[in-house]
Amino acid sequence: MSGANSNNKKFQPYIPADKVLPELTGTSLIIGVLLAVVFGGANAYLGLKVGMTISASIPAAVISMGIIRGILKRDSILENNIVQTIGSSGESLAAGAIFTLPALYIWMAEWDLGTPSLVTIAILSLMGGILGALFMIPLRKALIVNEHETLPYPEGTACAEVLLAGEEGGEKARTTFMGVGMGAAYKFITDGFRLFPSTIETTIPGYKGAALGADILPALLGVGYIIGPKISAYMLSGAAIGWFAIIPLILYIGSGGEVLLYPADVPISQLDHWGIWDNYIRYIGAGAVAFGGVFSLVKAIPLIVRTFRDAIGSYAGKRDDREKAVRTDQDISFRILIIGSLAIILAIAMLPAIPVGIFGAVLIAVFGFFFATVSSRIVGLVGSSSNPVSGMTIATLIITAVLFKATGNDGRAGMIGTLSVGAVICIIAALAGDMSQDLKTGFLVGATPRLQQYGELIGAVVSALAIGGVMTLLNNAWGFGSSELPAPQATLMRLVIEGVMGGNLPWTLVLIGAGIGLAVELLGLPVLPVAIGLYLPLHLSVTVMAGGLIRGFLDRRYKISKEDDAVKRQIDSGILYSSGLIAGEGLIGILLAVFAVWGVNTDLGLNIGQLGGLIVFALLAFTLLGQSLYKHKRKEMRL
Repeated sequence: MSGANSNNKKFQPYIPADKVLPELTGTSLIIGVLLAVVFGGANAYLGLKVGMTISASIPAAVISMGIIRGILKRDSILENNIVQTIGSSGESLAAGAIFTLPALYIWMAEWDLGTPSLVTIAILSLMGGILGALFMIPLRKALIVNEHETLPYPEGTACAEVLLAGEEGGEKARTTFMGVGMGAAYKFITDGFRLFPSTIETTIPGYKGAALGADILPALLGVGYIIGPKISAYMLSGAAIGWFAIIPLILYIGSGGEVLLYPADVPISQLDHWGIWDNYIRYIGAGAVAFGGVFSLVKAIPLIVRTFRDAIGSYAGKRDDREKAVRTDQDISFRILIIGSLAIILAIAMLPAIPVGIFGAVLIAVFGFFFATVSSRIVGLVGSSSNPVSGMTIATLIITAVLFKATGNDGRAGMIGTLSVGAVICIIAALAGDMSQDLKTGFLVGATPRLQQYGELIGAVVSALAIGGVMTLLNNAWGFGSSELPAPQATLMRLVIEGVMGGNLPWTLVLIGAGIGLAVELLGLPVLPVAIGLYLPLHLSVTVMAGGLIRGFLDRRYKISKEDDAVKRQIDSGILYSSGLIAGEGLIGILLAVFAVWGVNTDLGLNIGQLGGLIVFALLAFTLLGQSLYKHKRKEMRL
């Protein structure tokens, strides 16, 4: 740790601490709030449709540069940074809301109680959003500053590179926006025009239940390149355990008879590999993630205690000393942090719109800070797109439901109370993870943390007020749980709560996951990346691994060392191009989500699969995408 601190003392951000530029201005505030609402609404639809949301930090940064630098001719990288900070909060809050709250809509429809009020949804979202931001603030120095050399924060670093490319222009800008163009074109061709699929899959002959697949998308390739081969391999190893060992094992055991195991409602022999993953592997993965989270928290306790001690100590001195703090090291007042957190927790305990009582409010405070810490550390390792927020929420729901049932708070009231606790926790974890990426971006470019934290709070408040209307609109249009809006995560949360309250939760599956996590820890490997790979579909980890392999091959071939300053400059070229790939897909993904809400059909009906060789063509397209990253990086190395 001392080495990391020594390196951080030498770190100089792009904008020095003694230089003051426009940052949280009226312009950045208005643009950021608009983007928060737009990204929140678009990602709500996308997440309810496919079970995933798109990180909005980089798209917001790109749009911000286009408006502030391109149209308004204003020259401040810190304004652009504030815009992406506020804008991305809408996406993260929407993710937490749509992963849980649709279950409330489904229940109320089943019980003939209409739909939840907009006030209820807004208050739940607001409480989670504010607490997520407040709980992350005391962790900034510990995770962002002190572990700068060990936690890469892929999206945060990529976003900083995009902002720097727009600031410096020249080759950096061309490199980044070449990636943006490539990522955008690829995404629109595959998921817009639908000329070939973005997901490919094949079964393995003679090995029933085993399948190999990949989501061949530019953002995943870029994330893999940024996080590198080692962490990518940890993720893939977790996925391999699930898809090449556990799924075939379950199918083998259940193939000889009518074995019915909850939560599936049909015998195992009637399920395919996706059915096994959906009904069983996600519970096992949730158990592994829960173990990894607990173990991570235990290991982080000294760091957390030291963080709080340092924070309290910094406010125990004279006021004049606090006011002399370096601009790039100023956080929101610790007094505001404590008073604000206590006020929100008290409101949760008292407001009738959140039927959890004092006991539920205490659970939210404990689990909220726990998972804010875990989420912030996870995204530092593997990025926001692989942050298993739903896994953390499942663990919270299981514990909360057990405690509520044990105290007599069961039935419909207990189910709604449990979901309310889970919804607030889910939003806390999602927002804390996003905020840590934003603060990493600010750390690299030289932003004022205090202003970023205010921006995150503003974005969370605005998004919370808007998300209820968006969800109600979508529910009225198609209904949650329908083929148009399956709401996969929320459906799983509903099953977990009903399973615990009904006494039929598959605890064995959860404990199996915890056992796998323990085995990984005993082998001396990091639990969380492996657990994340087990929890997520194999298709994500395969593509991330492809990006990691490209990075590893180039690093070995050109013998890159951190001591070589000339090579350091060239390493950035690969990260820049990868950042562009992430930004390009993010922008088009959000655009396609808006088109879907508006009913605009971009499918040209020219599916190449009709001509044969669909998977081969898709693989060829993805190979060319990977080759563009490889060749671009190789060209830069030879300069």
